[in-house]
Amino acid sequence: MGSTSIFKRRTVSEIRLAPFLIILAAVCWGTIGIFTRELQAAGFTSVQITAARCAVTALCLVMGLLFTDRDKLKIVPKDIWMFIGTGLLSIVFFNICYFTSIQYLTLSMASVLLYTAPFFVMLMSLFLFHEKMTIQKGIALILAFSGCVLTAGIVGDQINSITEIGILIGLGSGFGYALYTIFGRVALKKYHPITITTYTFLIAAIGILPFCDVGNMVQLSLGNTGILPYILILSIVCTVLPYFLYTKGLKHVEGGKASVMAFVEPMVATLIGIFLFHEQMTLLNMTGVVLIFAAIVLLNSRTRSSAPPDTS
Repeated sequence: MGSTSIFKRRTVSEIRLAPFLIILAAVCWGTIGIFTRELQAAGFTSVQITAARCAVTALCLVMGLLFTDRDKLKIVPKDIWMFIGTGLLSIVFFNICYFTSIQYLTLSMASVLLYTAPFFVMLMSLFLFHEKMTIQKGIALILAFSGCVLTAGIVGDQINSITEIGILIGLGSGFGYALYTIFGRVALKKYHPITITTYTFLIAAIGILPFCDVGNMVQLSLGNTGILPYILILSIVCTVLPYFLYTKGLKHVEGGKASVMAFVEPMVATLIGIFLFHEQMTLLNMTGVVLIFAAIVLLNSRTRSSAPPDTS
């Protein structure tokens, strides 16, 4: 009885902690801009930054598991499709779409279209996982998306810079972003979060490296050793840690709720821009932050009484 009681307490504790893991992951993602700005200033293109991020992340994870827990590197070959889904179809696809959409749209509009991901997650979860679309989820989603639009500062004349091709590619980034939650939740039924994260970035790195100038990346890195810490921080603090936390949180949080909680990312990025880069904070920006925070509170208002999703 004693061991059963301890197990139940630990499970309840994990369920309560899960939303905070997802929010913490989003906070880590929100700091990406600090390091990507430095890498762009050093001459890295957006695709090269993504490739470096994936490659270094994959190397760190594989080496770490080789020395600590090799069993977590074992997967069934027929399950490779799950990691093609999280790695190529999600990480690589949404990054390429996102960086391409920036060429056609304002940065803020591209960011908002990326965060259409929760709509795709909730829609796919209805059919794939039979999640219920509740009023609570719907209100939270509307609050979070509205907050994202206000936080990004999309008002007035900026609407004139929108192009149809830009919108389509931007929506593609949101769809690709959503696929990580979908494939990740399927993979969690068989594999540990660190295994999923490792193979996600290993396959993503293999998929994207042929499409970037690796020689140029090496030259830029050797020519300015000061940027190496930024690559490491971007790979570990902004990638390894948040993807592990997010994937672990998915064990006890529905995919639709998790994707809405990730709206914390643009909120954090906006606050960093204000306090670190001295960007202007308007009343609309602040309203957006409040709306996103309200959505998170609403989604977690019944966490303790709600049963976790079936991950068996």
